[in-house]
Amino acid sequence: MGSDVERRSDSSRRLLTVPNLLSGARIALTPVFVILLLDADTRLPGFILLLVVVSTDWVDGLIARRTGQVTELGKVLDPVADRLALAAALVTFVVTDAIPLWAALLVLVRDALVLGSGIVLGARGIRIAVRPMGKYATFTLWWGIGLIAWGNFGFVMDDAAAVTGWVWFVVGVVEYYAATIAYVGDVREALNRSG
Repeated sequence: MGSDVERRSDSSRRLLTVPNLLSGARIALTPVFVILLLDADTRLPGFILLLVVVSTDWVDGLIARRTGQVTELGKVLDPVADRLALAAALVTFVVTDAIPLWAALLVLVRDALVLGSGIVLGARGIRIAVRPMGKYATFTLWWGIGLIAWGNFGFVMDDAAAVTGWVWFVVGVVEYYAATIAYVGDVREALNRSG
């Protein structure tokens, strides 16, 4: 029987794990919720699917940690699935006039900069770990964006949803940029270590 270190190492190289499959499913379902949200007749099912996609982000991380299925692929696939779903939802909400363009750009420009930095660093063999603050910010933003869009689409309790959504959105944006500042420090430290 191998040691815990050996088992963790084997797990980190695996590709087909439940968390990785969930991340892959999130990516595959992203265009589906976009199509549903674009049509006024299927907007509510689109919201429900979006909720399912967003909730699996929390589920796959929990499963990965609890079952020792944290993998190198998962460390890349999970944030890619998050950013893709968030960007797709924001663009869809802008197109359908559910979110103003300036609000979407506050999130999308930051994500584009982080993605670009990640690619440059990855080419140098440097990977920056996701900070809990970044996860909290994404969670808060999802609630804010979803509630704003819900309100602007005129669903049940639309006024209350929109007001609550804007509060969550502001808090989420502050957290998002605070996490970005922390990541800048992580990048500096990683670059100094790599020489």
